[in-house]
Amino acid sequence: MIEDLLKRRSIRKFKATEVPDELLNELFTAAFQASTTGNMQLYSVVVTKDKKKKEELAPAHFNQPAYANAPMVLTFCADFNRFTKWCEQRNATPGYDNAESLICAILDTAIVAQTFCVAAERKGLGICYLGTTTYNPDQIAKVLNLPKLVVPIVTLSIGYPDENPPVSDRLPLEGIVHHETYKEYTPERIDQLFQGKEALQENKNFVEENGKENLAQVFTDVRYTKKDMEFFSQKLKDFIREQGFR
Repeated sequence: MIEDLLKRRSIRKFKATEVPDELLNELFTAAFQASTTGNMQLYSVVVTKDKKKKEELAPAHFNQPAYANAPMVLTFCADFNRFTKWCEQRNATPGYDNAESLICAILDTAIVAQTFCVAAERKGLGICYLGTTTYNPDQIAKVLNLPKLVVPIVTLSIGYPDENPPVSDRLPLEGIVHHETYKEYTPERIDQLFQGKEALQENKNFVEENGKENLAQVFTDVRYTKKDMEFFSQKLKDFIREQGFR
């Protein structure tokens, strides 16, 4: 298991081979054993295989190749709808339309999604997290018919890999693990921690292609700009309110 985790990579090119329903259900059964807030299982998963439905959903994910190439996508949603309805049908008064409840549901959703990924990769499947889910939650909710108190959090492209990309670089362990208390990062420590990432030829090419001075500017000026992040933040806040969370 440790060796598999150390070798994991995101897959963006898939074979046309369908994932059998039996395998998918096996993976869901395993993933749903993951830790969950109060054993409430505050998540739902929408499976999208139908070509027409995938096409409807594609604009919400900017028609990116990692989405288009996959035979199937899974949308993991934070879901307090089901639990709220159960409470109401049992003469119990739910109070789960607030920020704390939403955070609990988001945590549940992220945990179960990653557990599913680990299980899927052990079975020879490839996955790719799509970062567009929280950019366009309103579009996704409309296509998938998501009711109040349900918010899409994670979308996974999944299928049998048709590529073998290199393992992505990661920061060194000592840059992330803090013992006993959080240790603030000095300028010297930042330089030391990021020097390996900045030295990679692919990242140097990234900087040159975008006409920037360094890799950090690629992130701030091109990939995740303040303007874009504020725009999508407002969209997400508005959508969360529309879904019934205060």
